[in-house]
Amino acid sequence: MTIAEELRSRNFSIYGQWIGIICILLCIALGISNIFNPPIIILFSVLCLLVTRSPLLSTQDHPLTLGRISGLILIFVEVPLLLRICPTSEKFDVFIRRFTTNYMRAGMYGLMSLIQWLSLIRKTTSLVAAAVLLLAAAICYLIAGLKGQGFVGSKTLGGQGVAQMIV
Repeated sequence: MTIAEELRSRNFSIYGQWIGIICILLCIALGISNIFNPPIIILFSVLCLLVTRSPLLSTQDHPLTLGRISGLILIFVEVPLLLRICPTSEKFDVFIRRFTTNYMRAGMYGLMSLIQWLSLIRKTTSLVAAAVLLLAAAICYLIAGLKGQGFVGSKTLGGQGVAQMIV
């Protein structure tokens, strides 16, 4: 199935996945570019950019740990082939595999979008673009769930058997 055929499939999980790919690029780019803003904006740009210490990824227990929110998490969620070819911990793999349903992905994107919207309380920055696209991906996955469409991963991105071909 080509990208054009996938986009014509009217499956909202495919739309969500492709918007997610755009979110990955946007979150990484905006996370880097907004690091040079006031301190509170730096926090939100770091959350947009990369994974901070997470209880799921760390061996230390710390109740105030931030994490599980970023463009780097999205890379592993949306491109399943990377879980096969990148050395990751078992805890990280289990965490990423939680997002296999449309509703879980909608919740994840909704939470990430909310965090970026909260960054606008202090100062309006370009992180609004990340918030809007993260919200669009959440809506696509939610519509797919409400319509009863099963999650279908893009073959182009390593879904539907491509990841199983690499051993």
